[in-house]
Amino acid sequence: MELRLDFGPGYRVYFGRDGDSLVILLVGGTKRRQDAEIAVAKRLWQEYKERKGRRDGPD
Repeated sequence: MELRLDFGPGYRVYFGRDGDSLVILLVGGTKRRQDAEIAVAKRLWQEYKERKGRRDGPD
């Protein structure tokens, strides 16, 4: 998910939602580095889901 802040150089905040209330900030920055920041956010979100799956998996 992306939140756009329309001031200055055009800030973006990328985050993920886990369930109804948990929101995880992944990365933020300006429009200039948007493509690189999206790639980082996707990687971090995938890593989070993998770690959560291992933690919540069967014992």
